[in-house]
Amino acid sequence: MNPRDSSSSSPSDRRLSALARHLSSPSAAGVGGGVSRSLASSSSFARGDSVFSHVARAPEDPILGVTVAFNKDPSPVKLNLGVGAYRTEEGKPLVLNVVRQAEQQLINDRARVKEYLPIVGLVEFNKLSAKLIFGADSPAILENRVTTVQCLSGTGSLRVGGEFLARHYHQHTIYIPKPTWGNHPKVFTLAGLSVKYYRYYDPATRGLDFQGLLEDLGSAPLGAVVLLHACAHNPTGVDPTIQQWEQIRQLIRSRRQLPFFDSAYQGFASGSLDADAQSIRSFVADGGECLVAQSYAKNMGLYGERVGALSIVCRTADVAGRVESQLKLVIRPMYSNPPIHGASIVAAILRDREMYNEWTIELKAMADRIISMRHQLFDALRARGTPGDWSHIIKQIGMFTFTGLNSQQVAFMTKEYHIYMTSDGRISMAGLSSKTVPHLADAIHAAVARAV
Repeated sequence: MNPRDSSSSSPSDRRLSALARHLSSPSAAGVGGGVSRSLASSSSFARGDSVFSHVARAPEDPILGVTVAFNKDPSPVKLNLGVGAYRTEEGKPLVLNVVRQAEQQLINDRARVKEYLPIVGLVEFNKLSAKLIFGADSPAILENRVTTVQCLSGTGSLRVGGEFLARHYHQHTIYIPKPTWGNHPKVFTLAGLSVKYYRYYDPATRGLDFQGLLEDLGSAPLGAVVLLHACAHNPTGVDPTIQQWEQIRQLIRSRRQLPFFDSAYQGFASGSLDADAQSIRSFVADGGECLVAQSYAKNMGLYGERVGALSIVCRTADVAGRVESQLKLVIRPMYSNPPIHGASIVAAILRDREMYNEWTIELKAMADRIISMRHQLFDALRARGTPGDWSHIIKQIGMFTFTGLNSQQVAFMTKEYHIYMTSDGRISMAGLSSKTVPHLADAIHAAVARAV
């Protein structure tokens, strides 16, 4: 048999023959010894070496890594205050009753299918999400000046918005608060924007550095993008007052800057959906443009469902339509279209009055429990006579508290008390319970007292 007779050889034989011909041909050597490099690579492959042997091990994510360390700790008194997820008084994850009801409805609907969603996601979900964040009577919605697309929770919404701005907005610099959620600079940098910071937190008062904020945004370029936390600032828990929000709005509008809101905690901070959206609605009411990233991870407990939305408020309906067409071009090569299940849960709850009302009750109960944990921790520290002023714990709002503890004190609490948190001293109030507050208070007292 002729070894070159392709009609009588197997596909694998033909591939080997082609490889042999290529390696034996004069052109295969190329300039600089291509054959020797190929043979070296083949030899390396034959030895079982990985082509990825050069890859270094990356450090753990500073937030998610806390849970990794917590899980390795065998201590029966260990406490995880790093994870940004709600826990019950018993320390267990919570699935809302109304979410279970909505899921049962979906299961019972035999007409439901698993077809792909459109690129922009579930249309009903988008409409209801816009109404939730802007208000059902929002002029921007009534005038069709809002385009909303379903995204992969808050992170995905920020990324899609960032890439849209990098492609279509004349300024490629986004100003984000210092400090901010650790993923913000990574998301926007990879989206193609240049990240700069504006002052936000004052360590001395453990409150808002309002003057520094105004100075930094006032000196930022005309038209710069400004990231704003709608409520329950992460990681500090420090929010501007209504009067301060108004000054921020006036400054940003006077500088023709573009606000980009991250709304991860609507209703979860104060217990009121409307109150927690007030900062956004004030910017929409003035007729200007803005972007809003929404997440249903916290307020519906849909963490793993990755349900979110990006809304862009435009000057006209025509512009909104054109913006949506370009958002599709961002999304299509990224993940093509979003998942259907979580968005269907949200839509079922938001469209049904009884389920919506039940959701608001459960939502307020979560917010109230977190507020209760703040007061219990403050009272426990005061009862122990812990050095310092701890009133910021009850002044801050939302899931997180910026304790003011330094990295050495955090390390001490982890080693001696098995309490896990991020090194900047941020703790999740949702991870506390009445049973664990005394343990945390003891740890904080010991960490602070040893440094005095």
